[in-house]
Amino acid sequence: MNISVVIVSYNVRELLRRCLASVLAETQGLPPGSVEVLVVDNASADDSAALVRQEFPQVRLVANQENRGFSAACNQGAAHSSGEAMLLLNPDAELRPGALRALTDCLGRHPNVAVVGPQLLNADGTAQPSRRRFPTLVTAFLESTVLQGWFPHNAHLRRYYCQDTPADQEQEVDWLVGACLLLRRAAWEQVGPLDERFFLYFEETDWCLRAARAGWRAAYVPQAQVVHRGGQSSGRDLRQRHIQFLASKRRFYRKHFGPVAGGLVRWALALNYALLIAEDALKLALGHKVAMRRERIGLYGAVLKWSVTG
Repeated sequence: MNISVVIVSYNVRELLRRCLASVLAETQGLPPGSVEVLVVDNASADDSAALVRQEFPQVRLVANQENRGFSAACNQGAAHSSGEAMLLLNPDAELRPGALRALTDCLGRHPNVAVVGPQLLNADGTAQPSRRRFPTLVTAFLESTVLQGWFPHNAHLRRYYCQDTPADQEQEVDWLVGACLLLRRAAWEQVGPLDERFFLYFEETDWCLRAARAGWRAAYVPQAQVVHRGGQSSGRDLRQRHIQFLASKRRFYRKHFGPVAGGLVRWALALNYALLIAEDALKLALGHKVAMRRERIGLYGAVLKWSVTG
């Protein structure tokens, strides 16, 4: 099976170097031409494109003149690639030895599987949850909200995060975190590309849901391990990171649950930020980590304003 590795990069030059080195190490010993590697750079300001040209001449580079967003850049890479399967890989991820083969073997063994994902690891080697069941409307009000912080072990989120199944066994799941996904080209062509209205976040959830509705399956393969240093691109501007997450979450629920549900999610998320502000304001009044509380209140206030007006 020929593989196209597509990496979308944005201002993570040093991590991109490590990512590419790990990918090229995985291609050693494979038949020549069986793996092609593409980097789509979203107008990075840190000379990421120059790094690819100078240090990785065997890698194909698509250099955008503006940040087109993750989904659009992935679609660009897919359009420029030719493999029977595509590995969509974040630049802040590194393949551990054998990961590519384990993912490819699973896809080859299961013709009804459209997408395969590995076990993600933190930089210290601890497991990073990456398996998911499809979200429900209840999930929208719990996941990544103040309620999750207050009730972290509630039954709904345990099921959503697949905590009722062993993390060390290959298994079918609903969807997988998009830091590293191997997708079957035939499924991609049937289901269609990523929805570019998701600038960042929820694009993989949306695609896997569309694939499931078309009869395809998703698989988790813990024998493939990938180190993921999450949020390195989006995390630099916290306000934009929160806004992009909220915008994508609202769009996902409006798209798949209808406009009424989308409206409920919008105002629930606004209320969530109001509660976060109140929680930090109370701790500020008690003199707890004053500088941090003030900074967070300012951040949450800006995001709350956007969530009401945006």
